[in-house]
Amino acid sequence: MNERAGQVIMVVAAGFIFGLAVYLVTRDGDPGSAPSTDVVASPTSTVPAGTGSSPAVTTTSAVVVTTTSTTPPQRDPGTVPAFTIGRPWGATSGMTMFRGNPTRSFYGAGPVPDTPTVAWKYPDEQMCSPSSEGGVSRIWCGMGWTGQPALWERADGITELIFGAYDSAVHFVDAATGQDLRPEFQTGDIIKGSVSLDPDGYPLLYFGSRDNQLRILALDREEPTVLWSMDASEVDGIWNDDWDSNPAIVDDIMYEGGENGWFFAIQLNRAYDAEGKVVVDPVKLVQMPGYDEALLSNSGRNVSIESSVLVFDQRVYFSNSGGRIVGLDVSDVRNSNAPIVFDYYAGGDIDATMTVDADGMLYVSIEHEPSQMGAGELERNLAVGQLIKLNPNSAGDPRVWGLDLTAGSSDAGSWSTPAVRNGVVYVNTHQGSLIAVDAADGTLLWEDAVGFHSWSSPAIVDDTLVTATCLGDVRAYSLADPRAPSRLWSLSLGESCLEATPVVWKGSIYLGSRDGFIRALR
Repeated sequence: MNERAGQVIMVVAAGFIFGLAVYLVTRDGDPGSAPSTDVVASPTSTVPAGTGSSPAVTTTSAVVVTTTSTTPPQRDPGTVPAFTIGRPWGATSGMTMFRGNPTRSFYGAGPVPDTPTVAWKYPDEQMCSPSSEGGVSRIWCGMGWTGQPALWERADGITELIFGAYDSAVHFVDAATGQDLRPEFQTGDIIKGSVSLDPDGYPLLYFGSRDNQLRILALDREEPTVLWSMDASEVDGIWNDDWDSNPAIVDDIMYEGGENGWFFAIQLNRAYDAEGKVVVDPVKLVQMPGYDEALLSNSGRNVSIESSVLVFDQRVYFSNSGGRIVGLDVSDVRNSNAPIVFDYYAGGDIDATMTVDADGMLYVSIEHEPSQMGAGELERNLAVGQLIKLNPNSAGDPRVWGLDLTAGSSDAGSWSTPAVRNGVVYVNTHQGSLIAVDAADGTLLWEDAVGFHSWSSPAIVDDTLVTATCLGDVRAYSLADPRAPSRLWSLSLGESCLEATPVVWKGSIYLGSRDGFIRALR
């Protein structure tokens, strides 16, 4: 064989191996209208045994990026680049976390149904259980804020819907039929936030509950099995011990905030044991309070992290109920270094998860509750606004603009995560309006009534906006003119307020309700 022929054979073989690697990672399903998935392999490494019970296991990791180009952009491990905005995250085909990716900007895959009806309602009887708030116990039913289901297309062809609910359980449901696929996983209290599926193909589920526990479940056993849990009382928290925040998983690091007011970065050390079962060996890299003495003096002790963390580039952002927005540099997080590089006081409770655009600008919804605010906090909240755009890289004042959302009621503002598309910001307000705002200057462009107390976050797929309302209906709006949406359809699901956020996936919409059920619309 001559030298040139040998080189040709080597190139062909390399191409075959790369193509096989892409197939193995993406075979679980096509994300529909979402971009294609490409794989950049990282070197083989040995996962240390750490402090847990799982053994050291040799594994090959893969960094997954999404692109519509024939030549995939390179993504450095640990980074969430601008090209991931609005795109699926990782090798798992589906909605793996609240709002789909670490930037909280992926809403699902089309098509959006054009004349939907209720295809199924789950379960046969209401999902309800008692829970205490402020020392008073009452019955909670269904799914509320944020309550967006996770969804994945499994290798066996089944699309599985996974969600926590107010019956204090996690449910595993066939998205096609509404039938149980696995036994429910019972916790000690209600589950308010969204669960996260592992985005890199490991059969793992991450979620918190009001029973004080943050858990990791294995999904490759006969029934969901706890591999690890952390009690919120492991640190000296300042508020309460719930876990409403939705974990974000970026290259084997879990970023999470607790209502105890603390932020955590946890290396998962995911691998498989000798029997082929998934294992984890979590190690806390960073644990820090999200508050300081200045915040406590301004806003009091309610400084919980209820919003879900946001990851962009090599920064993690979180907000808390005291009105503080924090950005951490996580470029050296594996060495337990995550210094604060952005710190902004907005005043007002920030429970809604933030989002970001491709320029790194933050969009933040803020609550306005005068009866629960100190004089200084109230003054700051009114000065800043309740929907704001921030430039976290600015050398001066990072506030680009702020919109006043206080008119119409004493409690006002927004609990809804904004959606940003084509230079327009869309969000639901507590007073009951779906609004469209110019992303450049904060000008109010358009609004439509959706009912007082509308906390659901809008989803945009195929230039159609879908939102749930507190009037009890689900609506779709055409964004053919993004500055002046037009309503396409509305489907009433009853009189219960719809607080949860919908998932749009390949012709179906999945949405939980406070009436005790979750429904598929198609």
